[in-house]
Amino acid sequence: MVAPAALRVVRCGGGGRLCGARPVFSADAKYLLCASGDFVKMYSLGTGETLRLMGGHADLVTGVQLNPRNHMQLYSSSLDGRIKLWDFMDGIPIKTFTVGSRLLALYALASCEDSVFVIIPKSGERDTFQLVSVKLTKAAGQDIEAKDLSVVLDGVDVSPKCIAFGREGEYVVSVKDANLQVYFFKRKQLNRFSVSAMKTKGGNHYFTCVVCHPTEDCIATGHADGRIRLWRNFHHKREYTFSTLHWHHDIVLDLAFSMEGTSLLSGGVESVLVLWQNLSDRQKDFLPRLGSAIEYISVSPEGTLCCTLHTDNRITIINSNLRLSKSIQGLVKSRDVKTGLVVDPRTKALVLNGEPGHLQFYCLQSDQQLFSLDIVQREYIHQAGLKQVDLVKVAFSAQGKWLATVEEREEVTDPELQLKLWFYDEETQSFKLNTRINTPHDDHITDMCFRDMDEMEDDPLILVTTGRDCVFKVWVMVEDTDPETQQSVSWSCDFVGSYHNYQATNCCFSEDGSLLAVSFEGTVTVWDSVTWDLKCTFCHPPGKIRNICFGRLTCSKYLIGATDHGFLCCWNLLSCALEWSAYLNILVLQPDPLSEHIAAVSWLSKESSLFVFKPNEPRPIYIQRNLCKEKIQLAAFVPRDEPETAGSEKYLWLRRSQLFFLTDTQELMTLSTKSLEERLTPSSKQLAVEESLPVTPFSLLLGKHRRQQSQGDIDLGKLIVRNKQEQDSPAVKELLHTPAHVLPSASFLCPIFIKSLLISKENKSAEEVADEVEMESEKAESDSDEERDVTEMEQEDTSPSELLGEMTCKLSKYQEKELRKIRKMDYSWISAF
Repeated sequence: MVAPAALRVVRCGGGGRLCGARPVFSADAKYLLCASGDFVKMYSLGTGETLRLMGGHADLVTGVQLNPRNHMQLYSSSLDGRIKLWDFMDGIPIKTFTVGSRLLALYALASCEDSVFVIIPKSGERDTFQLVSVKLTKAAGQDIEAKDLSVVLDGVDVSPKCIAFGREGEYVVSVKDANLQVYFFKRKQLNRFSVSAMKTKGGNHYFTCVVCHPTEDCIATGHADGRIRLWRNFHHKREYTFSTLHWHHDIVLDLAFSMEGTSLLSGGVESVLVLWQNLSDRQKDFLPRLGSAIEYISVSPEGTLCCTLHTDNRITIINSNLRLSKSIQGLVKSRDVKTGLVVDPRTKALVLNGEPGHLQFYCLQSDQQLFSLDIVQREYIHQAGLKQVDLVKVAFSAQGKWLATVEEREEVTDPELQLKLWFYDEETQSFKLNTRINTPHDDHITDMCFRDMDEMEDDPLILVTTGRDCVFKVWVMVEDTDPETQQSVSWSCDFVGSYHNYQATNCCFSEDGSLLAVSFEGTVTVWDSVTWDLKCTFCHPPGKIRNICFGRLTCSKYLIGATDHGFLCCWNLLSCALEWSAYLNILVLQPDPLSEHIAAVSWLSKESSLFVFKPNEPRPIYIQRNLCKEKIQLAAFVPRDEPETAGSEKYLWLRRSQLFFLTDTQELMTLSTKSLEERLTPSSKQLAVEESLPVTPFSLLLGKHRRQQSQGDIDLGKLIVRNKQEQDSPAVKELLHTPAHVLPSASFLCPIFIKSLLISKENKSAEEVADEVEMESEKAESDSDEERDVTEMEQEDTSPSELLGEMTCKLSKYQEKELRKIRKMDYSWISAF
């Protein structure tokens, strides 16, 4: 028997941080390869889709570099201490070199055939790093030990942007704080320079990044004061010179030379890409409003494209003329995910905080952002210490037609609150604001939820909000009588409830919507959702209630709650008694909407553990200790498109839904029993399709018709003889393979192309002559067959058409002969149109 696959924790590709390393273009500039969490992702620059997700590292990927000796191969380094060599077109790992130390950056040079350079921590010293050369042996086998290390520079910065190699690998440059050092490999000479004695305002003169000119001895350095310095004649310790470029008002985050070295690209926190032409302060161009700070800049090998990586997990592809070509948006890493992880019922997308004041809809299948919804609709000012309006709560109705959001200004006392109700417009395929309610509560809103009912039923839609003002409020839809609003319904408050003047902290509806549970500090209250009568209260363990949820399906009679004192309780709604309790420090309590299972995540001894249980059974059906070292803050069950076949009974809870969770380091993770190859099959197929695309759109259309024709003929068992003139026509070949920008006008080409497809009557092929001879020789036989067929038809019973008064049309012998000729003619050339 085959052992069931183990359940493993997987970092989601798009959920991983894309800014972990500088991306690289493929040699033909068709693909972009970048680090994303534990994976290496390959994007198509034509479509922006993820074509390949290469996994195998056990920790974050810190560097990607093309193999200088083979541009179809890729090196990747990771904090797990290993360097992998990939065939990135097939996603196959060729070799794995185990270095041992944590690898913080990777550099590969064409001048160094059998070695690469990495940044590693210095042994025995804290926060001290070295640049070392790693010799990659050509030993047989896939897993190889790479222990031959040579120290090149000591005391380097941990950032990969603070190391650069000169033209043809003659020297290496390192910057840290206010010091710059250049090491020449052949002369084994080290020159040190410092900017500490230079006059700058505020002392923000420290180095932040460095890059070397591709053809000249020139070094460009970025500084914290926004200046760029161009260093020359640095072969001498005292006779060096430098010039200054200045536009950025804050720190320069990255620099990149063009492939010829005639221009320099720079980026910073201003979200503006600056192009310094001829390395002059007087000739510069700008590409503004890129959305967020520029973390990395990369240039394609032929120089026609460049890309910028941003702090909001976005990649922007830019043409050489500073025009936007494409944008690839990963999961936006917000400072604080206040909305929680919510699933959109319509698209099954993960919904959470995105850009400031925005709600991002993130598709887990395509690993990209679907769209971003501007909720606050105010300009965000990037200024430290400024109190601004932020999105804090979000909830969807059962079918996803209504969206409720809460925004507030970050004030401790007297907060500025707004509750907004959005309706999904089918025509525009977007949410439209329906109702805006100012100050729905007198204090911060702690939770809200819709009654989970089918919106096609007669029961009205209900929204409940809880607040620190010690009340919960019920909001219902009413008919809108204001003619200026041009809408039929709006929302208003229908009921206000409270309990002993305690703060309301959590709320949720039962599966059938008949009961509402509201927690007031350490007490859980249950209310009738029709009369709003208080039915019962539960107060067993000490501490405030963190989370509450109802059981579902066969466990709908249970109510579960977790407290901040480490108790997990299950109450029976029929007996109004405590069913069972457990001592667990539960931070996250998440029910599966499609089954009875509930996932609970605990935090104990600096590790997160997962418990999956049914409320009617006190013993968990699945336990995974040490789920991850990070603290899990949020979780969500996402319904699957198709149920998954579980290899073991203990994994049945993952059959219909997939569990995702977000850590305090903003890493999106999930649980999976599938291997990496099984999960990446669609991407591999997509890559194969893209590689087989024809040269031109016209040939793609023509080839599609030919494939359909060929497939249809195979299915019917027919043999089609294609016209050789269609395949061998010089006019067709010239039209399909000549570049579009040198072709003559369509009016000139069209007559030539049409004539090339016509069949000449004067120049008949040998096959046509043979067909005519065969038809003449069969004339007598066909005539006799026709007479026999007519006699047989007269002897048959009367047909149904004749019973209805219809007469069958009979063809003459001449007409039958002409029809036979037409049937034998080849019309396959028409398929070209």
